[in-house]
Amino acid sequence: MKAIRVHAPGGPEVLKYEDVPDPVPGPLETLVKIDAAGVNYIDVHQRTGRYPTSPPYILGQEAAGTVAAVGSEVPAEQIVALPDAVSTKHGAAAMLQGMTAHYLACSTYPLKPGDTCLVHAAAGGVGLLLCQIAKLRGARVIGTVSTAAKAVLARDAGAHEVILYTERDFEEEVKRLTGGAGVQVVYDSVGKTTFAKGLNCLARRGMMVLYGQSSGSVDLLDPQLLNQKGSLFLTRPTLAHYVATRAELEMRAGEVLGWIREGLVEVRIGKEFSLADAAEAHRQLEGRHTMGKVLLIP
Repeated sequence: MKAIRVHAPGGPEVLKYEDVPDPVPGPLETLVKIDAAGVNYIDVHQRTGRYPTSPPYILGQEAAGTVAAVGSEVPAEQIVALPDAVSTKHGAAAMLQGMTAHYLACSTYPLKPGDTCLVHAAAGGVGLLLCQIAKLRGARVIGTVSTAAKAVLARDAGAHEVILYTERDFEEEVKRLTGGAGVQVVYDSVGKTTFAKGLNCLARRGMMVLYGQSSGSVDLLDPQLLNQKGSLFLTRPTLAHYVATRAELEMRAGEVLGWIREGLVEVRIGKEFSLADAAEAHRQLEGRHTMGKVLLIP
């Protein structure tokens, strides 16, 4: 079997396309013949060592395919059946990022009509899904992007206003668009370069949801700052804690896949790479040259 393995942290060049022994599922494991695997920023963080992992290891958080074998004691805990109308490519593209967008908009800060949210990286994999789900829930969506092409995608996904942060100061634009009132919630996957100004975009008792750090870790924060800026809330969530039980996993996956099946949410697959070209997929993702989901195809 072929796999991408990492033997030491570093740049995309440390991703090695190698032969590994064919896997045999243990008593509590399921073996899946993979049709497509999703590439996510957490893979970059693990590869670089920002999220330490003991080498050698195989990267990857999500994939879709066909069950090839099951262990003798397998309960269905972390595997989800795809509806007939959802392809394995769309399944691989939707699971991690779709359920992330779901918990952000439906649980961490449950959006409702009358709310305004700010979505950073609105044309990324999570961003496009988050814009759509936020609109489904009746919220006004302000998105930030880096290019005009990405702005078109964000608008098509449901963003009511889009700010090109490469041309305009997003803090000033958010205050202008909200008449100085600010937004109820900021969904920030960027981190270092957006966090401080994002706090200034929040309305009184607003919530900063920092769910990623593609630009780097944010600076240390004195909690008194949250008081000074309007009794703000700050949370740093992760998907694992929002699908901690089988019931919650089924609920989130079921709703996301159901929306996709019904045409209420569209999954945009931006680029596909062969498994052997995983390093180039990482370069494109880190260089912000992608729009939508990036997949690896064995």
